[in-house]
Amino acid sequence: MVRQPLTPEQIEAGRRLGALLRHARAGRDLAEVAHAAGISPETLRKIETGRLPSPGFGTIVCLGEALNVPVQVLAAIWRGNDLPLEAVS
Repeated sequence: MVRQPLTPEQIEAGRRLGALLRHARAGRDLAEVAHAAGISPETLRKIETGRLPSPGFGTIVCLGEALNVPVQVLAAIWRGNDLPLEAVS
């Protein structure tokens, strides 16, 4: 099966999501958060930097739980709804 290339909109959505996750992680160690979410630190690094713009749903749910960010907030940011990053802390 051939994977379709991501659209520019999907790539930008991944960047927004990554920025939110970096902000929510704040001073916490990347490896600590990745471990709490059940993913590798490299996967989290790729998500945060936008190199993995469309992570799996389960990954996002686990990251939300590890960072105490509701899935609804993560989805809103991914969709491009304007939420101040300060609301996620």
